[in-house]
Amino acid sequence: MNRVAVIGLGNIAIRHRRNLKILFPNTELFAMSASGRIPNDKISDCDVIASNVEELIKAQVELVIVASPAPFHALHSIPLIEAGIPTLIEKPVTTTIEDANAIQQAIKLHATPVAIGYCLRYLPSGQKLKVLLETGKLGALYNAHIEIGQYLPDWRPNKDFRDCVSANKSLGGGALFELSHELDYAKWLLGPLSLQHAILRTSEELGLEVEDMADILVLTDSNAVASIHLDFLQRKAYRQCSFVGSEGRIDWDLIKNQLILTTATEITVLYSEPEWDKNQMYLAMISDFVRMIEGKQHSCTEVIEATSTVDLIHKIKQQACKKEK
Repeated sequence: MNRVAVIGLGNIAIRHRRNLKILFPNTELFAMSASGRIPNDKISDCDVIASNVEELIKAQVELVIVASPAPFHALHSIPLIEAGIPTLIEKPVTTTIEDANAIQQAIKLHATPVAIGYCLRYLPSGQKLKVLLETGKLGALYNAHIEIGQYLPDWRPNKDFRDCVSANKSLGGGALFELSHELDYAKWLLGPLSLQHAILRTSEELGLEVEDMADILVLTDSNAVASIHLDFLQRKAYRQCSFVGSEGRIDWDLIKNQLILTTATEITVLYSEPEWDKNQMYLAMISDFVRMIEGKQHSCTEVIEATSTVDLIHKIKQQACKKEK
């Protein structure tokens, strides 16, 4: 890659710029803010600052990562797709079905490679878990329990959490969009999900204009029940899920990168690599996207899959009981 770009200047954009320089040390890297403003501060791992998408197109960049707030993803990505520039869009793909469909239509018309940044699919313990579930390690699957919780004020300690994307409805905040990794991997591991019930809550503790807790109950095609809990409130970060079947139970700890199988007779650690550098997920995701660009076999999350996550979120918002505490 001779020229690449990252749109957005937030934390995830910083990581993507750094990783692009690791993968392509000699590339010329363009950075662009979501609004197009020219920042006064030095931008790390950046060679050129662009003020709009047209500049990136004229510069003939070969790959762009769109890491702006989700409501701007369609605005930023569609001109790139129409210009035939491969585009990796951070999750969630958009915050509306209309925007997601517009991106899909542009892909259909221009055949441009586009993928969505659901990086947890590249966590080694998750990939092993997927194989175990697909090969029937648990027998008949009955239940899945999925949970993530992390205290929002701790996410970006140097910034008032009320000013972050996560806290603002207009920027695509709220637990459902910000923690949509859990919804994506639930569908990745379990297949299509049918919404049964949901409760969205907003606590007094954070005082946000968006939900900071979501509890969701869904059914799989095989009638397994999955409960999914998302929150911005747990003081110690928690990210685990469990799968219960006729032959036993698998507990997946995403923070420890660990899988434990419990059967009637024993407890077995199937995978454990807590020290694994999780930045490798992001590097693997970009490398996989390059394979997609080159027309090689890949496992990228495509827009049509990510659109189904946006659709599920909208169903949850429409059907959920909403409570303030």
